[in-house]
Amino acid sequence: LAPYRGWFPVISSLCCSNFVYFYTFNSLKALWVKGQHSTTGKDLVLGVVAGVVNVLLTTPLWVVNTRLKLQGAKFRNEDIVPTNYKGIIDAFHQIIRDEGVLALWNGTFPSLLLVFNPAIQFMFYEGSKRKLLKKQMQLTSLDAFVIGAIAKAVATTLTYPLQTVQSILRFGRHRLNPENRTLGSLRNVLYLLQQRVRRFGLMGLYKGLEAKLLQTVLTAALMFLVYEKLTAATFTVMGLKRSRKH
Repeated sequence: LAPYRGWFPVISSLCCSNFVYFYTFNSLKALWVKGQHSTTGKDLVLGVVAGVVNVLLTTPLWVVNTRLKLQGAKFRNEDIVPTNYKGIIDAFHQIIRDEGVLALWNGTFPSLLLVFNPAIQFMFYEGSKRKLLKKQMQLTSLDAFVIGAIAKAVATTLTYPLQTVQSILRFGRHRLNPENRTLGSLRNVLYLLQQRVRRFGLMGLYKGLEAKLLQTVLTAALMFLVYEKLTAATFTVMGLKRSRKH
């Protein structure tokens, strides 16, 4: 069962995060576009705004999620402090009690930088989708799956170095200095990136990318496939004709 450690908080975090992102993105798009043709630039801006809202609202869930996944793991680095949480509620309680409320937003800065990940993903997806809809009436299941996979692969590859730093900051139990102060600023983000380059070389910034791509690309592809099918079903049930402009 070790490979499934922390599966429940992951599911909870993904559900909340995707709901916030999709809801914000589509709500803002409905207000801004208002029946007109959307553009790549608009998709990128909307993606960034939706990403910022998502980060600020759901980072505490991802902090707890990261710690629960790593709980019980054996670290070779003695500077990493082990944790002992009984579940999501206990993790929230212990973090607030021992580290303060702001610790729940550890890694917020790189997360804000990483809003370009879903923004690039949605920009690529929406652009490819518009091109396909010019040639055919609607997206097939295979179309949605393939476009979603490619969009996520591009976004993940471009932003992966920051994602590794984000995970370290979210774990929050790695100490950088004798005063035992935890990580949190742009200087520390740059420091962690420099450390990875020193230890593993330039390619160290992409260490573990293969596993990350396997996980995120499949997840995103399935997510967009389900999203398109649910959206189409919703419009059908409501008796509305979905606009091909969007």
